[in-house]
Amino acid sequence: MTTTNSPTDSADDDGSEEISREEAEDLIDEIERRRSPQGIAAIAVAAIGILFSVFQLFLAARSLTFTLWVPVVENWWISVKPWEISLQLLQANAIHVAFALVLTFLLYPSSTGDGIVARALGRIPSAAADQLGPRNPLTRLIDGLRRGFRWTFVDPDMERVTPVDLLSIFGALLSAVYFLTEYAEIQRMRVFGIASGRPITEVYAFLDPVLGGLPVVSDVSYAMILGVIGILLVLEATRRTLGLPLMLIVASFIVYARWGYLIDGGTPFLGILAIPELSWPEIIKNLWYNTENGVFGIPVTVSLSFIYIFILFGAFLEMSGAGQWFIDLAYAATGKRKGGPAKASILASGFMGTISGSSIANTVTTGAFTIPLMKRSGYSPEFSGAVESSASSGGQILPPVMGAAAFLMVQYTATPFADIILLATIPAIVFFFGVWVMVHLKAVQEGIGGVEDAEMVSMWPHLKRGWFYLVPIGLLLYYLIIERLSVSRSAWFTIVALVALITLVSAYSKETRGRLAGVLAVILGIEVASFVVTGVSVLGLVGGAGGAGLPIDDAVGVVVSRIGWYLMLAGTVTLLIHPRHDASLLDLNPTITDTARSIGSRTGRDVNNQPFRLGVFVVKSLDEGARTAVPVVIAVAAAGIIPGVISVSGLGPNLTSLLLELSGGSIVVMLLVTAIASIILGMGMPTTVTYIILISMLAAPLVEFGIPLLAAHLFILYFGVIADITPPVAVAAYAASGVAKSDPFETGVSAFSLSLNKAIVPFAFVLAPGIVLVRKKANAAQLPLREQYRVIGVSDLAELSYSVPEIIIPVIGVFLGVIALGATVIGTLYTRVDSVGRTGFALSSLLLMAPRLLSETVFGLLGLVGVSVSPDALLLDLSLRGVGFLIFLGLAVRNRRKADPDTGAERSTPVAADGS
Repeated sequence: MTTTNSPTDSADDDGSEEISREEAEDLIDEIERRRSPQGIAAIAVAAIGILFSVFQLFLAARSLTFTLWVPVVENWWISVKPWEISLQLLQANAIHVAFALVLTFLLYPSSTGDGIVARALGRIPSAAADQLGPRNPLTRLIDGLRRGFRWTFVDPDMERVTPVDLLSIFGALLSAVYFLTEYAEIQRMRVFGIASGRPITEVYAFLDPVLGGLPVVSDVSYAMILGVIGILLVLEATRRTLGLPLMLIVASFIVYARWGYLIDGGTPFLGILAIPELSWPEIIKNLWYNTENGVFGIPVTVSLSFIYIFILFGAFLEMSGAGQWFIDLAYAATGKRKGGPAKASILASGFMGTISGSSIANTVTTGAFTIPLMKRSGYSPEFSGAVESSASSGGQILPPVMGAAAFLMVQYTATPFADIILLATIPAIVFFFGVWVMVHLKAVQEGIGGVEDAEMVSMWPHLKRGWFYLVPIGLLLYYLIIERLSVSRSAWFTIVALVALITLVSAYSKETRGRLAGVLAVILGIEVASFVVTGVSVLGLVGGAGGAGLPIDDAVGVVVSRIGWYLMLAGTVTLLIHPRHDASLLDLNPTITDTARSIGSRTGRDVNNQPFRLGVFVVKSLDEGARTAVPVVIAVAAAGIIPGVISVSGLGPNLTSLLLELSGGSIVVMLLVTAIASIILGMGMPTTVTYIILISMLAAPLVEFGIPLLAAHLFILYFGVIADITPPVAVAAYAASGVAKSDPFETGVSAFSLSLNKAIVPFAFVLAPGIVLVRKKANAAQLPLREQYRVIGVSDLAELSYSVPEIIIPVIGVFLGVIALGATVIGTLYTRVDSVGRTGFALSSLLLMAPRLLSETVFGLLGLVGVSVSPDALLLDLSLRGVGFLIFLGLAVRNRRKADPDTGAERSTPVAADGS
């Protein structure tokens, strides 16, 4: 693409700045430290990943009790028999984590040989050779040990599964088998302690002659051994997938649980952290054999029930080709406008956020296309990377899907996900609007135009061609908000509908549409007839079921409720009849085509047909969903240890008291401490982990200050997201710099500047809860602090005496505030803003968005000198917003008058009604 007003160079014109899809995938693998297994290892990863996703689909469809139909041999005949499976929550959680552990040890190497330990050990043979000579037996022994160590642990090419990986996989499988086969013993140990479990020689009798005489073996239960191994494997998986810092943080909490009793309770401040003495068996029991806290606690339960199925939904949507369609839709909507490529990047990143909750994956996948276009249009490489990473990080806070932490919020706050969507909507819109304003003002400043018509797809033809990609998202919202189904059921129904839709579109063409309609009509007719005559479907009739028939109306209702499966079947039958027709409407992800072509070349068969591509689409989606979910599952498993330690040690109330004491009773200090802690802890870590750790330690103190529970949790989530683009460890910004070929640190600084509104908006909504549509209950004084607020309804909006001052004015103030913030950061509104004007815009932005932040700071300082002020909070809030509006209006008018049309400066409104 070329742009209408774009300083270009030859490198940009020929597209050499762009990176290919393969390069983008390699960049993601490099950032996430993920290997590319080959041969049998690759097949094993795919098979286990598919099995993981199928297991999760069964849970979403049938909960913890479901039926598998398995082939059995009876009287020399093979028949299919039902196998009823009923899992306890602890067993399901254990299987969930075991899958993730196995895939971790297959996908993430223990070491690539470039770490401190590996380099230090590698220098020993050289030193020995220098001192003893290369032929010395000791030198040869040391060199042999080095080679053996590297063969066991090191994978320098990121392709080979090492012996230590296989040993770790064996340990993970042992633990999962124990949960499945010895659950009765686990239940007894919950009552009598982990020491009451059987020793390993009793579980495996063949080991008794070898190990039976060792006191350590006979005195320690097998459950204790597996618990220790399991926690160590989780820590090792955390190190591989998420890095050493998080592993050390989690390990330090375990150490604290064992030896925190050594802290002297009389020590000022630090004495609050003193805890009772806990034994290793108590710690292992609570961290490994518990669904309330620990590894298999609430975070893993949420991952099992909610997070994985939504990740799988995103994988199906991405593999269907929706990602590229959404990017093209964004360019069709905004490409012609001033600064169009950057605005399209914001929209595309928002759309992709619906598919992927990962800031890094969103940044690289979308940025591979958007960043080169932004650079060619005139934006600097650093600013281009900053726009993409800033907008991509917002995917975790953008409804309807959001990131994994949003599903944890459902569980921790006991709030329906539909309500989480509602309260998160306005802040998310404000954030994306704020970034939009800044890129527009930058375009005004630099004179950057849009994309030429010849290089653009038209909006309506594009919508007409791919409208079906919007159907799954619409269905998801319908199930969640209108039907108010559970999160897992909503995602399950949406995935079924998505696969049915893709099957239908894959089978549709001018050549096949008549046959497709006929096949569907026949299938529906047969099913309705089966229900009318026998009361069951044709499949049930084949399985031997059947009974009294249903009235025709009831039969039609049952068939309509299963329409997704019938559409899937009709499409499949049509595809088998016309396997090589041209599905002109469908453009699957290129990965599907590449995989199908690779399978064809390896098998020597011609598989260039629609049924095979559809099968690859389903299988590849299951595989990609598992690969994407692995770091998330490991993250929640590891992070669950921290609230587990806080719970078993009784640290929670003491920690709350310590934080309240340190804050000096100032809500501003408490919020600043929380924000800074969120950013520091979140640097280089998944937002999910940051959220779990900080809500365990900081949510209660925030609620003690009178902040609504939901607003407190959303506050922590926002600052955890900001950490992804905050230097010096701005992982999303550094990923964008890899695509933009820009300076990583400068890209991070620019991304943080563009996301400043994301840092101010949380202060706005915790101090003015109406912004997140939360209201104090009428009987709040009689309720616990956690239960004093509720999500508003239509009746609250109709109550103008409440909605105008508490919702409408603050929301308008926030939107005006981000425009003022944009003028402050970019230094341009209609024309350039001088230093005095930027200071004024900064003040107006603060007053418009979070006036109470300023007033509470002033009152706190007055309190230090003994002056107590107690004004009417609502009146003061409205007055300060009014002052902020007057300052903003005055500066905007002044800047508009200053603009000179002869210089080419923009004289229209900074963000016009048409978005340009």
